[in-house]
Amino acid sequence: MTTAPIRAPFQQRKRRIQRGDAASAALVHVLLIVAAVAAIAPILVVVMNSFKTTMGIFGAPFALPAGDTFNLQGYVNVFTKGNFLLNYTNSIVVTVATIAATVVLGTMAAWALVEYQVRISPLLTGFFIVGIMLPIRLGTVPLIKMMVATHLIDTLVALVLVYTAMQLPLAVALMMTYFRSVPGELKEAARMDGAGELRVLGIALPLVRPGIAAVASITMLPVWNDLWFPLILAPSKANQTVTLGVQQFVGQFQSDYPALLAALTLGALPLIVLFTVFSRQFIQGLSAGYGK
Repeated sequence: MTTAPIRAPFQQRKRRIQRGDAASAALVHVLLIVAAVAAIAPILVVVMNSFKTTMGIFGAPFALPAGDTFNLQGYVNVFTKGNFLLNYTNSIVVTVATIAATVVLGTMAAWALVEYQVRISPLLTGFFIVGIMLPIRLGTVPLIKMMVATHLIDTLVALVLVYTAMQLPLAVALMMTYFRSVPGELKEAARMDGAGELRVLGIALPLVRPGIAAVASITMLPVWNDLWFPLILAPSKANQTVTLGVQQFVGQFQSDYPALLAALTLGALPLIVLFTVFSRQFIQGLSAGYGK
């Protein structure tokens, strides 16, 4: 007799909570969709207009290229009057070399800081944390002097060294969180079986692959996008990266709007493709690493 009146308000409260949760989830999804459209729409406008004539760009900037407005002359001008193939090659070389150096050095440094508890380990860890907070651009003048003294100015090697130093603190901090999650029993069993430290590290690496993927992703994005260090450390045409090449091309062809938009599209396209392909590894690896 008394159970029904008590159960009814409880069921009503439960339904109200469920409706509230559904409404909150719908609102979050709507906001995310709006943010995604706001981020993607400008990129789509640039890409669409890069396939148009100048009259098509100013006449109907939000319309798809078709009929008289469709034109590939902008891309022809980019490849014939620009230096994009060499710029792409330089950016790929610098990015791949920096990712490889950052992953290898960051993994080994993080392993040492986690496994070997010596007196200076907290101090070294603190240095890496400070390196995350301090932007490397503050040391631009000493870096230029160092590269001039070592005869590395205006070389791709200078860019690789600077970018590796720039990305290494975050890579070490991230990899340390992953190595701390590796079971100690697994490492001790490998050592008792006579495995050396490199062999033990090799056994632990498959367990930290999401961290390695996250390090590679967060290294790739700023290196490919950077304009500051290519401008001051490798400004010659033989060593220009894509970002610097686009910037100089834009300055030379300000009145050629199809070529201008084509250059911007070609400069951003590889980064968009790579981030789209590896976005899941980037988000999962980074969020898991910071959550441990």
